Amino acid sequence: MSKELSLENIEEVLSRIRHYLQVDGGDVEVVSIENDNIVKVRLLGACNTCPLNLMTLRAGIERTLMLEFPQIVRIESVA
Repeated sequence: MSKELSLENIEEVLSRIRHYLQVDGGDVEVVSIENDNIVKVRLLGACNTCPLNLMTLRAGIERTLMLEFPQIVRIESVA
C-alpha cells in the first residue's frame, strides 16, 4: 500500500536523502504536486549548478520518491 501523496509525506521521504545533497553544498525543495501527479522540485545551492544535477534528479530524488509513491508520474526541476 502506497502512502498518500502530500507535501508533508514527500518532505518526510526527502529527509532520508537530504543529508547526501547537503554534504556537497546542495539541497532540494518541493515546490508543488500537480493534479497529474507530477512533482515539481527546486534544486538549491551546489545542486542547482552541478553538471550532474540531472543524474541527481533522476537516479536519486525521482527514484527514491517513486519507490515510496508509485502514483508519481514524474519529478520535474523548476528554476
